[in-house]
Amino acid sequence: QVQLVESGGGVVQAGGSMRLSCEVRQSVIGTSIVGWYRQAPGSQRELVATTSSGRSTTYAGTLKGRFTVSVEYDKQAIYLQMNSLKAEDTAVYYCYLRRPWRNGSEYWGQGTQVTVSS
Repeated sequence: QVQLVESGGGVVQAGGSMRLSCEVRQSVIGTSIVGWYRQAPGSQRELVATTSSGRSTTYAGTLKGRFTVSVEYDKQAIYLQMNSLKAEDTAVYYCYLRRPWRNGSEYWGQGTQVTVSS
C-alpha cells in the first residue's frame, strides 16, 4: 500500500497563488505516474496534471500556463504550484499516483480543500 499525504490547502483571494505538497511515504515515485486531480462541489473528479520520470507532463487544457506540477524524486514529493487563481479553481485537490508496472495500481491522497474567494 502506497500512502500519499497532502498539505498546503486553504483560502486564497482571486488572483493569488498557492502551492500544494504531497509526500509519498514509499520510495516508488521514480517508477510511477504522479500528479493531481480535483473535484469541485457537484462535479466529477477531473485531471489537473500528471507527470512521470522521463516523460512529458500532461495538463488539463484550461489550466496549462497557470498551474505547474513538479517532483522532487530524492524527497519522494510532488508539488502543485497554482498561480492567478480564480473562483472556479475552488475544489478539493487530490494527489495521485499510479504504478504502471504493478498492475496499474492507483493511489490517492486524502484531499485538501482549496477555496478561492472573489
